[in-house]
Formats: sequence, structure tokens, C-alpha cells
Amino acid sequence: MAVWIAMLGLDMGAAFRGLSTSEIRAGAFMLVPVTAYLFSHQLLHRNIQWRPPKEACIAVLLGGGAALFPACQPGVDILRMAIPLTLFVFLCFSNCASISMWENEVDRSHGQTSLAIQFPGAIAFARALPWALSVLSAVAWLAAGPKAGPAAACATVGSVLLGIVNLEEARIGRILAHVLADLALMTPLVPLLATVVPWTV
Repeated sequence: MAVWIAMLGLDMGAAFRGLSTSEIRAGAFMLVPVTAYLFSHQLLHRNIQWRPPKEACIAVLLGGGAALFPACQPGVDILRMAIPLTLFVFLCFSNCASISMWENEVDRSHGQTSLAIQFPGAIAFARALPWALSVLSAVAWLAAGPKAGPAAACATVGSVLLGIVNLEEARIGRILAHVLADLALMTPLVPLLATVVPWTV
């Protein structure tokens, strides 16, 4: 708990030093849906079947967080963000759907409902989703312009990696699979590092 509080303090300090007023305001606005999700899905409605699947809620929140700071930049073209943002949200949802399938029994023991518990056909859906998304992302990659291309490429690679982790989960175990599935969401680090690190030949 002490480490968590210390990290929160460091994060807040870095945010107030490095973010603009509009970015801080947007971040505060993002707290509203995040807090609503925590209260609804983690406290009040943990085992209620009719609630929206937590996996869909998390995917939308992650997408909102990813779009937050680029959308605050002056002169940003919101429409150009639509394709990469949509692909990222679907990739996050695919990640969460896979984890809900692997951790089905854990959620049941904690009294927590999930996509795999709410919908009987969700397991087959979760297995197929990364591969369907990889095809969709590849098409978007080929059709995207120079600005959206890297994001579509990241979604393609990330979804293929997630599909592979799905295939290997029974062999490597759910804990390692969970870690690797989250790493699959970090494929945008590659083009990001390529733009900020002065590579030399």
C-alpha cells in the first residue's frame, strides 16, 4: 500500500509538471467514467448478470485513455484517429475476453461475473476474435494513409500475438498467458521508440 501511495504521488507530481492545463482537465474528466466503472463493476454489481460486460467497459476506458492526450493537441485531426483508435479498442476487448476465458474459475470463486460467465458462447468467440481482428487490421493497414498505417500495423501484430498466446495458454498457464497478453497491447512502443530514439546505422 505504501509503495502504491508513493507511486501515485510521483505520478501526480510528474503530471502537474509536464502536462498542459487542457490535458489535466481532460484527465480529470476521464476520472468520471473510471470511477463509475470501479463502483459499479467492482463494488455494487459484481455478480449481476445484466450489467454490461466488464471486458467491454475496460476496452472503452483504455481507448479513451489512449485518445485523451493526442486529442488535446492543437490542430489535431480527430477523424484520422478513428481507425487506429477503433482497432486499439477492439484489441483491448480481445485481450480482456481472452483473460476472462482463462480466469473463468477465478472469477467464479471471487463472486465476479465476466464475459465468459455471462455468455455461454463467449469462449469460442474469445478464441476466434484475435484472428478476425488480425485480418481486419491487416486490411486497414494496407488501406490506411501514412499516419494511420503504423497504428494499424501494431494492431495486426498485437492481435496475431494474442491469438498465439490463446493457443499456448493451456501449456504455459494462465498467469504467464495473462502477462504475455498484456504485452501484446504494447506493440505501439516499437514505432514510438523509433521516433524518439536517435538510431544510427
